[in-house]
Order: sequence, then C-alpha cells, then structure tokens
Amino acid sequence: MSEQEFQKLYLYRRIVQAKLFIDTHSAESIDAGDIADEACYSKYHFIRTFKSIYGKTPHQYLIAVRIERARALLETGMPVTEVCLSVGFDSLGSFTGLFKRRTGLTPSAYQRDKLARTRQIAAAPLAFVPGCFAAMYVRTQNSNIREAS
Repeated sequence: MSEQEFQKLYLYRRIVQAKLFIDTHSAESIDAGDIADEACYSKYHFIRTFKSIYGKTPHQYLIAVRIERARALLETGMPVTEVCLSVGFDSLGSFTGLFKRRTGLTPSAYQRDKLARTRQIAAAPLAFVPGCFAAMYVRTQNSNIREAS
C-alpha cells in the first residue's frame, strides 16, 4: 500500500469513527463541532468530507438517526413526548415537524397506524403473507417433483 493510499484510508477511518460517534451519541446534545473533534478534523472540512462520503451533512445524518430511533420507539407504544426527549430532541414541536416531513405522518398518527397494524397481524397473521410466497408454497405442495433435502 502506497503512502497516499494509506493516508486516504486513515482519513476515511476517522470519518467512519465520527459516524459511529453520531450513532452512539445521537440522543445527546451534540453538534458538528463535537463530531468534528471526534474525527480530529476542523469543523468545516469535516462537514464537507462527511457529505462527500455519505451524501448528507452530519446534522442531516443525526436527524435521520433520531427519526429512525423515534419510529422504533413509537412502534412499542411509548408516549410521543417521552420518545421526543429520549431520542435527543428538545422541542416537541420541532420533533413533530421533522417527523412529519420525513414520514408523511405526525408521530401520534404514525404510532396509531403501526399499533393498529400490529393488532391486525396478531389477529390474522396469514392475511399478511405475500401472494408470491403463498403461490410458491401451493406450487411445491401440489408438485409431483420433490427437491432432495
């Protein structure tokens, strides 16, 4: 490995380390400066490099991580305000606005829909088997040719 390749790999690893820092500390109050410090970059150089690798700024990535975690918590039935605070948002209004922009639903509507679907699946699980799998199962059950196991 040449010196230049080694240097690129080293810099890339620092950016990945910063991404992992975001993943681990997303519920805390962190900003681009904190993340850049973790990667040992200047703030603005870090933001440019992170965006060139991941296609979004560190802040955009942080928001995406928080929204994904919020979705998972909402599906458990946790109250919306509690979810908002536990994923790292300070304001219920900003959380609701960002969540709606990303998912198309408010957090409470998302939670209501997901919990209703979970109840429907529990009541009639076979109704949620995709048709392609059901057709494949029927085909193998009615076939004269059996695969060797």
